[in-house]
Amino acid sequence: MTQYLVILLDDTSVSFCHYANGRRERRLMPIETLKAGILYGMKENLNIQFAYPAYELPKEYAEAIETIDHAKIKPAATADGADVVVADGLEEAKRIEPKAGAACVVRLAKGELFGCADAVGRLLETAARVNIVTTDVETFSAGDFEEYKKLLAALAVKVEGLYANGKTPQLNLLTDRMMLDKMNNCGAGDTAITLAPDGNFYACPAFYAAADGFAVGSLRGGLDVKNAQLYRLDHAPLCRTCDAYQCRRCVWLNRKTTLEVNTPGHEQCVAAHLERNASRSLLAAIRKHGTFLPGREIKEIDYLDPFDVRKEW
Repeated sequence: MTQYLVILLDDTSVSFCHYANGRRERRLMPIETLKAGILYGMKENLNIQFAYPAYELPKEYAEAIETIDHAKIKPAATADGADVVVADGLEEAKRIEPKAGAACVVRLAKGELFGCADAVGRLLETAARVNIVTTDVETFSAGDFEEYKKLLAALAVKVEGLYANGKTPQLNLLTDRMMLDKMNNCGAGDTAITLAPDGNFYACPAFYAAADGFAVGSLRGGLDVKNAQLYRLDHAPLCRTCDAYQCRRCVWLNRKTTLEVNTPGHEQCVAAHLERNASRSLLAAIRKHGTFLPGREIKEIDYLDPFDVRKEW
């Protein structure tokens, strides 16, 4: 059941996930489409998130947006009033100063990812939440996974230190799995849907930005997700029994790497399980400082890709 609606205010709206938005020509959503999208979200009782471009919107757009409860996702260059600030690259991540209570998304390719621990540690001291998004995880090699393990260990030291000092930082790669007891994926095409400037619905913004993307309905004709069951967890043979609950299970990345929206590629699974195992170690480390999440355990496993143990499952 749909719970979230992402509204892309412009063709150049900031990407806050794995996909790259290569569109550079501004195409502002028509004001009538924006108002119709807000009305749709209101009627369907959806949580609305607006993805902003890197320029100031006309006054009538700002006024329409404020007619409904929402979250603002903005690029770091124009982050005033943002609920979620998106930094694209390590240098931008080093410069942003998130307001109290705001969340940060840091998009990094592996060339910068493995050296981001200090910059992310600084953000964790002030931001309510930090999400690290690896934009090229599908290219990871065995050597890259070793570097990723080292990064997770370095980040875990910083998170442990903050917890020891009475803070409660949230870092998607490490703390989410400690708190979860079931899958908490992005839900694109199932619990979340996107409205683009063309008035069509898409499973997520990536399917609008990609040249081979496709719509799943429109404001005029309604939502029409073909084979909707394939976007659900209960129709994902590997994911439904997996306990890397923090994995985003990105359906766009799934389709890109396996040609199936419900089947992740090897690299996405291995990265998620390295995060899961690092979360297990972090949980034990934090407990050295006092009682923490009593009764919550993350069991030890001997695999990194569920596909390798599919017969056991």
